[in-house]
Amino acid sequence: MGSMFRSEEMVLAQLFIQPEAAYPLMSELGELGVVQFRDLNEDVNAFQRKFAAEVIRCDDMERKLRYIEAEMHKDKVEIPYLAEQPKAPIPREIIDLEAHLDKTEKEILEMSESSVRLKSNFMELTELKYVLEKTQSFFNEREDSAIDSSHKALISEDAIHQVTRCQLSFVAGVIGRERIPAFERMLWRISRGNVFLRQVDIDQTLEDPITGNEMHKTVFVAFFQGEQLKGRVTKVCSGFRATVYPCPNNTNECQDMLKEVMMRLEDLTLILNQTQDHRQRVLNAVVKEMSNWNIMVSKMKAIYYTMNFFNMDVSRKCLIGEGWIPLNDVPQVQETLSEISSSCGSSIPSFMNVINTTENPPTFNRTNKFTRGFQNLIDAYGMASYREVNPALYTIITFPFLFAVMFGDVGHAFIMLLFGAYMCIFEKKLEAKRISSEVWQIFFGGRYIILLMGLFSIYTGFIYNDIFSLSMNIFGTNWVDAVDRITLEKVNKDEYMELNPSLDSETVPYPFGVDPIWQMSKNKIIFLNTFKMKLSIIFGVLHMIFGVSMGVVNYVHFKKKFSIFLEFLPQIIFLVALFGWMVVMMFIKFVRYGSQGTDYRIGSSCAPSILIMFINMMLFKEPTQHDNCDLYIFEFQPTLQMILVVVGVLCIPVMLFGKPIYIILQRKKKQNMQSNGDVNRGMEMQPESIEERAAKKQESDGHGHGDDEPISEVFIYQAIHTIEYVLSTVSHTASYLRLWALSLAHSQLSEVLWTMVMRQGSSTSFTGAPFLFVVFAFWAFLTIAILVMMEGLSAFLHTLRLHWVEFMSKFFIGLGYPFQPYSFKDILNESEDD
Repeated sequence: MGSMFRSEEMVLAQLFIQPEAAYPLMSELGELGVVQFRDLNEDVNAFQRKFAAEVIRCDDMERKLRYIEAEMHKDKVEIPYLAEQPKAPIPREIIDLEAHLDKTEKEILEMSESSVRLKSNFMELTELKYVLEKTQSFFNEREDSAIDSSHKALISEDAIHQVTRCQLSFVAGVIGRERIPAFERMLWRISRGNVFLRQVDIDQTLEDPITGNEMHKTVFVAFFQGEQLKGRVTKVCSGFRATVYPCPNNTNECQDMLKEVMMRLEDLTLILNQTQDHRQRVLNAVVKEMSNWNIMVSKMKAIYYTMNFFNMDVSRKCLIGEGWIPLNDVPQVQETLSEISSSCGSSIPSFMNVINTTENPPTFNRTNKFTRGFQNLIDAYGMASYREVNPALYTIITFPFLFAVMFGDVGHAFIMLLFGAYMCIFEKKLEAKRISSEVWQIFFGGRYIILLMGLFSIYTGFIYNDIFSLSMNIFGTNWVDAVDRITLEKVNKDEYMELNPSLDSETVPYPFGVDPIWQMSKNKIIFLNTFKMKLSIIFGVLHMIFGVSMGVVNYVHFKKKFSIFLEFLPQIIFLVALFGWMVVMMFIKFVRYGSQGTDYRIGSSCAPSILIMFINMMLFKEPTQHDNCDLYIFEFQPTLQMILVVVGVLCIPVMLFGKPIYIILQRKKKQNMQSNGDVNRGMEMQPESIEERAAKKQESDGHGHGDDEPISEVFIYQAIHTIEYVLSTVSHTASYLRLWALSLAHSQLSEVLWTMVMRQGSSTSFTGAPFLFVVFAFWAFLTIAILVMMEGLSAFLHTLRLHWVEFMSKFFIGLGYPFQPYSFKDILNESEDD
């Protein structure tokens, strides 16, 4: 958890690598994934770098692999998933792999071209078969008056008599079914109605030889007279991409041609089946190595691409690279360097030097599968500055807890828990399926968040005593007199009663959660309103106090102790003196006032409103007395409240002017020290160390201010920061009321759904029993779709906002940039996403 509390310490290292050890070293560093290399050749064109030719070769191999994979997907050949990935190939294996890929590509390409030609011939013969079958009835003996059914489908009797009276020319062919209306209109226009067109749809679905898409076509026959119209009709057919086939007008010739076409189709079908079998054998032989080849080529390309970042030292004959490395991983990198150098037999070993720099290092929080989801929530808002306190560590607990306050229902939470547990238990199987749905990837990435949200929501569901809008009678009830007034007749009529603590005897506090008798009470919403609203204010103030307190850890680490006295103390005093006191008054009111006491002044009727009391405190206004009740809860309350308001108001000028004045005094002190130096006027002073410059760099980052910054900008920035904090303290406290609002809305929506669907739809009669199954299915669907998914998403987004705005704004700067190491795992994951 060390790196979760604060980002790991990074160092800038310089690697001196011998050329013969560069490739195997980069292969091992890619497997480790602990170095973020910097590009030392930013001004050099990509094609002018040392290993540009190798990168181009890898690109060409990737192109061949993509083509082979596309052909496999076309034939629905499933590529197996590799549980263990192969390492990057050694340089002498690259030539063999490249030759094998080239041979496989050519073989598949030849088979594809041959298959396209065969399928084109097959489609043409199939279309010619349908043309001959659908049109041969036109060319029977003119004297024969018998007309078969296929003839009737194409042409009417009047047209038949017209054909027998005069000699007409014709054009027969096949056209796409969607082009028929436009084709018919065009023929009508060019011939002025002198072309007689008949068509019949082909029932069989044809396949495009190139794309493999399904095509629906229609056989047509156009009758006309004259050579001029024939030329026009032929041009229209060509423009509409209609295929025209020669068709004899003699019945015997037509039948002979049809027999020949059928024989050729049978031979072509046999050849196509044999070609497809051979293609399947070739693809099945290649598919076993496909995943290995993809991974090996990707790793090899990543190695050469990263090696182009290095400089070439001609004098030392070595490669020089620079990169950020986590301090804890430096020994591992040094050990890898020595092992690779010794295994390559290099006379001069490769080595690494740590460079002192004032540059801002990247932020790296080492995570596992459990903490990665919470870290992604924080990184989505902004990357933490280097060595800044990481909010993700506390989000593991606070995020599901605040979510559960809004989603407190045992039944709905149990459904969410089952879904999260399913993804966590079967995570390896689900990862192996490689589901490409973006929504599923989001759910699966946050599976542990969903699991914890379900667990915490079950706890708050027991606190609210709420399961699918119903109450659980685990410990009975403590409202003895109220139970005596409940009868079975009232329960059946859904009659509610009003619980009055002063009339109904409540012997002892309920053991756990809310008493189930409130389910039968008219004033249940009023009671839950007060209960949940106070809870939301208490949790909100505590959450903000915790956020402000986390700023102390940053101030101590970055050695800005003056900020503890000039920023943290005024902020925490202002928050506690005003809103912390409001929380304290809630507990005092809960302890002091009751409903069954003998003293009238401490009864429920004299209990003051905390909100009105807080407003009167801020305005220095006396409360209004009613019914002989006490104005204040205790005697010295007005004095204490006045002191708290004055102290809170005095903290504002301290936040506003304290830090700028301190910076002005520090600058004057530094100038006096420089002007009152030794006789040599500082000519023999030691230069400023790298460590001191780095400390000043860290201090100037984030909320700090550098020495060269004008004092006017310091005042402006501090004024903006102070106004923002004071105003946001009020608005953020009110923003936590969303915990109360969403919790109440969720419970009421659940109750409405149960009442309107299950109670209204159910029946006590015998015939109503089967109908109950339908009603329950409808209720279950609405529960999962609305109350679990939609309400759960709404509560999730509101919880996210409470952390990003109300909590993290108190201490989080978020001006860093992520640590993106040279890692084969990350590179392969990105390629799979693409």
